[in-house]
Amino acid sequence: MGPEWVAILALVALFAIGTVLPINMGALGYVAAWLVGMYALDLTEKEILAGVSGDLILTIIGVTYLFAIARNNGTVDLIVASAVHVVGGRVVLIPWVMFAVTAVLTGVGAVSPAACAIIGPIALGFAGRYGISPLMMGMFVVHGAQAGGFSPISIYGSLTNSIMADEGLPNAEITIFLSSLLINLALAVVLFVVLGGRKLIGLRIDPNDPDTLSEDLHRGGAGVTARGTGATATGTTQALGMRTDRLLTLVAFVAVAAIALTFDKNIGFVAITAAVLLAMLSPDEHKDAIKQVAWPTVLLVAGVSTYAAILQAAGSPEFVGNWAAGLGVAAVGALVLCYVGGVVSAFASSTALLPVIIPIGLPLIADGGISPALFVAALAVSSTIVDVSPFSTNGALMLANKPDSITEPVYYKQILTYSVVVVLAGPLLVWAMLVLPGW
Repeated sequence: MGPEWVAILALVALFAIGTVLPINMGALGYVAAWLVGMYALDLTEKEILAGVSGDLILTIIGVTYLFAIARNNGTVDLIVASAVHVVGGRVVLIPWVMFAVTAVLTGVGAVSPAACAIIGPIALGFAGRYGISPLMMGMFVVHGAQAGGFSPISIYGSLTNSIMADEGLPNAEITIFLSSLLINLALAVVLFVVLGGRKLIGLRIDPNDPDTLSEDLHRGGAGVTARGTGATATGTTQALGMRTDRLLTLVAFVAVAAIALTFDKNIGFVAITAAVLLAMLSPDEHKDAIKQVAWPTVLLVAGVSTYAAILQAAGSPEFVGNWAAGLGVAAVGALVLCYVGGVVSAFASSTALLPVIIPIGLPLIADGGISPALFVAALAVSSTIVDVSPFSTNGALMLANKPDSITEPVYYKQILTYSVVVVLAGPLLVWAMLVLPGW
């Protein structure tokens, strides 16, 4: 049995054990990476550990540390209150605003994880306070990022269009962009309907009553009513006015976004720098903020990303991809490649996968009569809609910033279940919508 098969079977075992038993899948990923790396690939332990995604780990630590400080000093509550004013207190609009803002950020060139890292914690703060499904809100942010992710000036879009140009394929940037936009929008609509979005219609928070709004923020949204007059207030309220520490935190947020998006700096480094500076200004208030970093998620991502590197070192994606390209029926081969892109990207970087998966499918375009534009669009969308996975960058960021209204194991299972559905059904639906009509 070749190493590519060993790596694939170990991945299946890893996933099965992590699903059945309450064991962090990151820990299992490290064990699988060590055993497969040493005994099937003859790698040294140093080479095995070289696959750790330090960029992603730092992003999770930096962002969750910064937002822990923002929660401590009331800045997150202030942001939520301000956003409620913007939407006129209409709770039903909040998920769609988060979807749209994230889509615009990636559409104008923001890296997808950076956009999710900026919008995700705020969106999930809304979910916890106003009775919105955390799964729906988190996935709205991720699907929003992918909806705008293939615009002609975006990271994904520029990469995909460059690959097509290098391979001599016709320009299809608008087709790819609209395919990703419409499919992710459709998934958001399905989530909205299935996860109780319709119940939010008519729910209002009175944006002009700061006392009521303040109490509602601290009581987890229990006071949201359908009367359009706000909530019934009981107990002591905390004013949401501007204070020096909150003003500095807001400035830090703007600076983090500006530096990361405008100057293309690692958002993990920028966020943790901002968090450290804020902690230095109020050391007693924020001395325990570091405990709020999502350490189980850090382990999850570190272990799984390490094993994803082992999968690539074993040549498993190329092995399956070449087999698919060699099938007699081009449409079937295209379907298999869509699944390869979806499954691998659920555990690894979509950006790293696209330059690999598209060239593998060239024989199908040349010999199978498949539309180049629609086929590449199918591969691109199949390889990115699965970023909802808790093992991918965007999904992990949503898990790391879960609201207090839900426990980490429950939220993890929700995201994992949804990502399994997307991985199993997504590539098939994308293939049926994009590849079959042009074959």
